[in-house]
Amino acid sequence: MKANYGRAVSFEPSEMIHRFKERAAAVRKRPLPPVAGEERQHFIAQANTDFQDFSMIGDAQASLDDGILTLRIDLRPADKRS
Repeated sequence: MKANYGRAVSFEPSEMIHRFKERAAAVRKRPLPPVAGEERQHFIAQANTDFQDFSMIGDAQASLDDGILTLRIDLRPADKRS
């Protein structure tokens, strides 16, 4: 994998997954800003979307084969997963 500046960098999918788990946890701990009304509702809605997105990627199984990153996310209920 090449970085923007032409130097080779290593990429470990499991490290990326871990960072997304940390981001999901950070969203849950994020304090509400001192806003009210519609702005507050927008902030809460965005935080919920961020948490969902980060959590889904944080729960993914990642593989890197021939330069192609594949994220496998099981969206079935926990009791239906194998």
